Amino acid sequence: MNASSHRVAIIGYPNVGKSTLFNRITGTREAVVAPQSGVTRDRKEGEADWNGRTFVVVDTGGIDLQSDEALGDDVRRQARVAVEEAAVTIFLVDGRMGMAPQDHEIAALLRKSGVPVVLAVNKQDIKAAQGNLNEFWELGLGEPIGVSAEHGLGVGDLLDAVVKALPGDIEVPEVIAPVRVAIVGRPNVGKSSLLNAMLGDQRTIVSATPGTTRDAIDTDLVFEGTPMTLVDTAGLRRPGKRTSTDVEYYSGLRALRALERSDVALVVVDASEGLVDLDLQIAYEAQRAKCATAMLFNKWDISTMDLEKATERVKAKVQMKPRWLTVSALSGRGVDRILPLARELYEQYSNRIPTAELNRWVEDVRSRRPPAAKGGKSIKIFYMVQYEASPPRFKVMVNSRALVNKSFAYYLENRLREDYDLWGIPLVIDFEGKEERYS
Repeated sequence: MNASSHRVAIIGYPNVGKSTLFNRITGTREAVVAPQSGVTRDRKEGEADWNGRTFVVVDTGGIDLQSDEALGDDVRRQARVAVEEAAVTIFLVDGRMGMAPQDHEIAALLRKSGVPVVLAVNKQDIKAAQGNLNEFWELGLGEPIGVSAEHGLGVGDLLDAVVKALPGDIEVPEVIAPVRVAIVGRPNVGKSSLLNAMLGDQRTIVSATPGTTRDAIDTDLVFEGTPMTLVDTAGLRRPGKRTSTDVEYYSGLRALRALERSDVALVVVDASEGLVDLDLQIAYEAQRAKCATAMLFNKWDISTMDLEKATERVKAKVQMKPRWLTVSALSGRGVDRILPLARELYEQYSNRIPTAELNRWVEDVRSRRPPAAKGGKSIKIFYMVQYEASPPRFKVMVNSRALVNKSFAYYLENRLREDYDLWGIPLVIDFEGKEERYS
């Protein structure tokens, strides 16, 4: 056995199938498997290989925090040592039995360890276990991976996740990807002028790629320690104003592609002309591209635009309700606030809200406005988790997906924006019903 290989410890309550999974991963029958609990008391190790990565799998005795069995303390100690020595932990739970209080207790111990955890829900060959899979999101350990250790179902996906979580064999300095900020808008609204005004105040430019604004032009810089790439784009026209053969058509396509590759979009509006429908359409394109978005009302020094009416119109027409700044590339008004706003938007865009905090928030929302009834039945929210960032994506488990209408979905989304200051952040909220279990 390769002594330098990383260790992967299989942890869980007694009799959830740890030894069966150990045998499945290592391709051996080294671990004794029996229907009664507590068969495995010591740690057993075996070598495994997956997609070219070799690692040592450690089978442990079941952690029963309530057991008063004579050997219970020794088994728990061995399991804790295995976790301390591991590069990754597989937390195996019993999908057939569903969520149990001890699963929460073990999950808390694993979180405290600081070791990456891959959550595996066993016995997915049984229909009842399949129905219980999603409730394990509640443990706050990320996506539950359904497996059948006995039949091999889902074990490949589990090992993919384990290998992804393993540290590299050679330490490579972490390279921080720059925050990509696309500057978009109609032609001649002052996008390039605003970029030049920002760069005139920014003396830490790393590089600039030459070109014309028919192409998206990238400028790399470091703003107060944060690497950024500012992307200047060609003006976007209405589709009907372009032909499929002119340069503007392809320039517009490049601008849309630049949005798709960006984290933040700054939609520049010519305030001297007022807010027009195309400005709102461009903000909508930024939302479709899942960019955190702000509106920059440029040429404010010569504008007579009614700011209150303009911002109310933006809130009414653009679902993510972008923030806004009044700026002037010519006079320099507000230019120093643009990059701090872009960085703040990115921080919110890439932030994760802890599961426990989200569920306290759900309780508060329910107390403020109980969900409306439909056909004599009311929506019940069991829990909510955020399982992705950049952009933030949430899963809400309810008693019945059919009871969720647009009004309730928008209400929940808008309260989330208000309470967590997520203005201009594209939010994705997935509702999933638990009809079978909670009918």
